[in-house]
Amino acid sequence: MVMSTPPHPLMHFGMAGWFKIKDEETAYYKLKKPEESTDWPPKYTKFLLQTAEDDTEAAFVDFRRFARIRLIDCDAADIRNESPLKENGPDPVQDADTVSEEWLAAKLKSKHIPVKALLLDQANISGIGNWVGDEILYDAKIHPEQYSDTLRPEQVSQLHKSIHYVCKLSVDNLADSRQFPEEWLFKHRWGKGKKDSATTLPNGQRFVFVTVGGRTSCVVPSVQKKTGPVAGDVKTTKQEEAGEDEGAGKKSKRGGKKAAVKEEEVADEEKAEVKSKKEPTKKGTKRDAGKTEPDEQPADGDASKPSSKASEPASKKRKPNKTTEAKSKPGKVAKDEVKAKAKPEADTGPRRRSARTSGAGR
Repeated sequence: MVMSTPPHPLMHFGMAGWFKIKDEETAYYKLKKPEESTDWPPKYTKFLLQTAEDDTEAAFVDFRRFARIRLIDCDAADIRNESPLKENGPDPVQDADTVSEEWLAAKLKSKHIPVKALLLDQANISGIGNWVGDEILYDAKIHPEQYSDTLRPEQVSQLHKSIHYVCKLSVDNLADSRQFPEEWLFKHRWGKGKKDSATTLPNGQRFVFVTVGGRTSCVVPSVQKKTGPVAGDVKTTKQEEAGEDEGAGKKSKRGGKKAAVKEEEVADEEKAEVKSKKEPTKKGTKRDAGKTEPDEQPADGDASKPSSKASEPASKKRKPNKTTEAKSKPGKVAKDEVKAKAKPEADTGPRRRSARTSGAGR
C-alpha cells in the first residue's frame, strides 16, 4: 500500500488474510454470510487504517495469524527494490514482459524439482499460491509431481499461456470467485474430507488430492497425465537410458549390497543363537558348581578322599568327610553347620564333627 509519505505498509495475507474497507464490499474467497455481525472493526482485526481526507477506514483481518505487516521506509516507486520484495521473482501480471516463454523454459530447466513446487516458490515467480498453482497446471494438462526439467517444449509453451491466463483473470476479477469459470477446480475442490462431498467436475472428470511440495494439490488424473519422471522414478529412467548393460551392472551392485546385508543378518542370528546357548550353561555352572558327579563321589565313611569340588556348600552336597573344605574354609564350614542343624540327616552329623575334629587336629 502506498501512503502519502514513507513508511509504506507491506502486507502479506498468509493463508486467510483479508483487507476490508468499511461500508464497501471487498471480494473474498468465502463471502461473508448475511447473518454474520456487521460490527466495526471486524472480528480478528490486526491492523486498522484511517485516511485523513475523508475518514475512510480499512481493517486488516487475519483469523489464522499467518499474515504479516511490515513498514518499508523508502520512496513509493522503490518499494519493489527493497527487502523482502527484491528477493522475489517476477510477477506474471505486473511483469508480464519479463515472464516470457523463453524465461520460463530456462527457469524450468535450471531446477530439478516437481513443477508444482517450483511455481509455489516465490523466489522463482511471484503471486502464485496453492489453488492458483493447481488451476494453472490443470489448464496446462501437466501433473504437479512431474519434474520441471523434464517438460517437453510444447508443455512449456502451454504452461506459459496458462500462467498468464489464470493469474490475469483472477486479478482482473479481484479474486471474486463468483466470476471464475464454472469448469475451474476452484469451484469444486473445497469438499476434501467432508462426507458426501463432490469428487467430480461438471464434465464428469474425477479429481483427487496428492501432496506436492508440502501442500495439498488437486489433480485430475484423466487430464494431467505423467509424461515424464516423477519422484521415485528418476533412477529407473536414467538406468534405462544408459542401456541394458549398465543397468544390469547397477542391479548386480544392488544385489551384492543386498546379499552382504543378508549375510550380516545371518551372522548376527548365529551369534545370538550361540549366546543363548552359552547363557544357560553359565547359569547351570553357578548353580551346580559344587555338585559331584557319581564317579567322583567318595565312598561312605572314607574320610581320606575329599571331594574334588570343595567349594560346594555342605547343605547341598550332603556328602561326608569334608576335611579339605573344613581346612581351607573354616568360616564356610561353620555356616554349613547351621544349615545342617536346620535339616539334619541321620548319618551326616557325626561325620561333620569328625571332619572338624580332624581338621582342628591337623
